Amino acid sequence: MDINFNGFKENVLTFACDNTVEEGGLVMMTSSGKVTKAAENSNFVGVCVGVRDGYAAVQLEGYTEAAKNGTINVGYNKLTAAAEGVKTGSSGIERLVIYSDESTVGIIL
Repeated sequence: MDINFNGFKENVLTFACDNTVEEGGLVMMTSSGKVTKAAENSNFVGVCVGVRDGYAAVQLEGYTEAAKNGTINVGYNKLTAAAEGVKTGSSGIERLVIYSDESTVGIIL
């Protein structure tokens, strides 16, 4: 891709996390102020941009890229977590997909 959307309205918060959270992975809330790796078919709150000493920096808004599982077209799609990356799902949160190729999607959280 010849253009770059990084930095758009990025909003990052710090949460406590368990040992399943990895940088670049999707996360979901487990309790007040705590996140875990997003389970398949779950609604994810954001993507982890850093982990250290039981805390995760989680990007909640802005542009991010994720592995694509199945067909995802540009435009608004209901997305949920997949085993790796994201997929469409009827119970997903509607998000704007602005980039899609064979293996990756670019989404606005």
